[in-house]
Amino acid sequence: MNADSLYKKGRRLEYFLVSYNFAEAIASLLFGSIAGSIALIGFGLDSLVEIMSSVFVIWRLRQHGKVSQVAEERIERRAVKAVAIGFFILGFYVLYESTAKLVFGEIPSPTLPGIIIATASIIVMPWVGSQTGKIGKQINSRALVADSKETIACAFLSVALLLGLGTNYLLGFWQADPIVGLIIVAFLLREGWECWKESGEEKEEES
Repeated sequence: MNADSLYKKGRRLEYFLVSYNFAEAIASLLFGSIAGSIALIGFGLDSLVEIMSSVFVIWRLRQHGKVSQVAEERIERRAVKAVAIGFFILGFYVLYESTAKLVFGEIPSPTLPGIIIATASIIVMPWVGSQTGKIGKQINSRALVADSKETIACAFLSVALLLGLGTNYLLGFWQADPIVGLIIVAFLLREGWECWKESGEEKEEES
């Protein structure tokens, strides 16, 4: 497969990710709000951040051969930094909500739709992440490789979500929901910090 075909395939995968994450975000936020599940709401917010990341990667792939490398790197730093800020904002929001539920005993309702959402993500995300990572390495795209790692990380996050929602649904252990919310906080803040560092490293390389 030649380079142009690889770029097209990479774009198709990213378009699929945008569509899937949009549906996942809407469903997670809707059912999370109905059940009062901060873990599911946090998962939905993370899907929105992933959409931002995918849109940026699509732009990078579409610019192939159209603008200078210097221009691409400059805009990439700004975009990566914006994604990092998004992760930080969402992380602190989920931290506040999870802590409040544990402290004040705000009990979330069991949610079967949330369990279905988490299960679907566990099935879909590892495959998409492996495909985008493979293409990213073939075309030497740091942005696509980084996005593939975020996609695979989402699959691990889905496992944590499934454990939290499943424990509440099957055993009535409602504390599992905000505890998983705190796990999501750690993920969001870690990803935000990694994005922030990456944008700084690119600036140093350019100088």
